[in-house]
Amino acid sequence: MSSDETIDGARRNLVLASAAVGGVATVATAVPFLASMAPSERAKAAGAPVEADISKLAPGEMMRVEWRGKPVWILRRTQEMLDTLKKADPLVADPDSKRPMQPDYIKGDARAIKPEYLVVVGICTHLGCSPSEKFAEGAASGISDDWLGGFLCPCHGSTFDFSGRVYKNKPAPDNLEVPPYYYLSDTRILIGEDQKA
Repeated sequence: MSSDETIDGARRNLVLASAAVGGVATVATAVPFLASMAPSERAKAAGAPVEADISKLAPGEMMRVEWRGKPVWILRRTQEMLDTLKKADPLVADPDSKRPMQPDYIKGDARAIKPEYLVVVGICTHLGCSPSEKFAEGAASGISDDWLGGFLCPCHGSTFDFSGRVYKNKPAPDNLEVPPYYYLSDTRILIGEDQKA
């Protein structure tokens, strides 16, 4: 074997070894870089569905859960609250909820899968304020003698009925949003996902 062949063989081995080391270094560098581009656990959780236990929610009570950084209200409506919905139909801007503020499977003036439970995002559709509960009817509400009960956005005066439908001639342009949700059982709701998902 000539010395030229020995040098070419050694050179080839050196090139192969360098390429292997370079490949390992590239992979070692790429893995953390690519991992840094994946969403964090916090970001994943921010968009993840949220379970709510409604077993202790008494008629007329409301609970709040957080989904995607937004407050979601779950109101267990009494029969008296449900009875106000038909009375409010001529007073609200979108009585049949034709604007896309709820999933397609939410129908009727109750705007709910089960009429007893209202599930809405508690953010006013005007400027993003959070309305407050004004469940008392009439003068006791501090709103008006003919108030049927519902929610008041104190920032600019938008009012919503017990289905989150906005009253006419108010700053809020739309009803409160109904998020996607479904019942896991009679006492548990999954907010942020449709049953078909």
